[in-house]
Amino acid sequence: MELVSSNLRLIVMDNFLDFGNKVDQHLKLMRDVNDNRFSFIVPQTLPRFASGEAKAVILESIRAKDVYILSDVTNYSCTYTMHGFTNHKSPDDHYQDIKRIISAMNGAAESIKVIMPFLYESRQHKRKARESQDCSLMLHELEFLGVKGILTCDAHDPGVRNALHNCSFDNIYLTHSILEQIIEKENLDFENLIVVAPDTGASDRAEYYANILGSNIGQFTKRRDYTRVVDGKNPIIAHEYIGTDVKNKSAFVVDDMISSGQSMLEVAERLKALGADKIYLIVSFALFSDGEKSVELFQRAYDKNIFDELYTTNLSYVPNEIKNLEWFNEVDCSEHITKIIDALNNHHSISYLLNGKEKILKKVDTAKQKKIF
Repeated sequence: MELVSSNLRLIVMDNFLDFGNKVDQHLKLMRDVNDNRFSFIVPQTLPRFASGEAKAVILESIRAKDVYILSDVTNYSCTYTMHGFTNHKSPDDHYQDIKRIISAMNGAAESIKVIMPFLYESRQHKRKARESQDCSLMLHELEFLGVKGILTCDAHDPGVRNALHNCSFDNIYLTHSILEQIIEKENLDFENLIVVAPDTGASDRAEYYANILGSNIGQFTKRRDYTRVVDGKNPIIAHEYIGTDVKNKSAFVVDDMISSGQSMLEVAERLKALGADKIYLIVSFALFSDGEKSVELFQRAYDKNIFDELYTTNLSYVPNEIKNLEWFNEVDCSEHITKIIDALNNHHSISYLLNGKEKILKKVDTAKQKKIF
């Protein structure tokens, strides 16, 4: 028996439970749901056989519902037992689980949308020579399975949307949410602030930050050794800086993600050598893909005063022991995502939610005025 008259339902994958529960609470507040027995989240399980094979089971009817699947494919903390040993779920496992959930719906849902903040295989967005075209293949599969909309955040290449024909693709930029928290927490000197792109791929992002903050911009280029391949890529020989003098200035180093973090820290170290005062590392996704080694690198750099703060979102998995470190700052994006879900479910435009430039410009202007007076 339904306690609330609404066709909106969430399916929160095991890799995104905390975030999904926050979205559920925001939705109940927004829609004045006072019955504690009700949840927008549909219960489901993903049991596995001893061989490691799995299936999805949905434990509540979703017939004629507008269903939103929330998944964080970067969450390596999820495990399952296979042949007697514990296996951590990879992005491949998480993506396969999404397809299982869609299959378990058996065509009963009115509409299915997938919210995948870190887009699966987004870094394999274009093919060279005999490479696989994984991101495009993933998008084709979801469209074929009946998904009507895909929402992601800060896609590595938003142009991947061209792989879709009858499925909407919305790329949510997190710049405004991150900046809002930085402005509230940090005592910024806007007159001595510079935005830095750690490589050419981050230049558009840096230009946007600089435009919002009214600051100068700088950029690093990576000089690589193309005679060798280490861990699947040509090693970086040096980071070379181009742009405005950074001496005695606070630097915002902005990028879409931190993978191992080594390159980002090398940029921060170079900025310190050039005379930068405070250094803020700002990314949408902090993956720390080398595990403890990555965290130790950041901690040592922080202890040496190489950087001051790291800002990222709660849209990709970060262990609690990292979240508790003094240099780590997490920006909660659950309310923003909830507003987008609510608007889509009510068939409203989400343009104003995808681009909150006017709102953040007012906050920046207010912060600058406080500095003056």
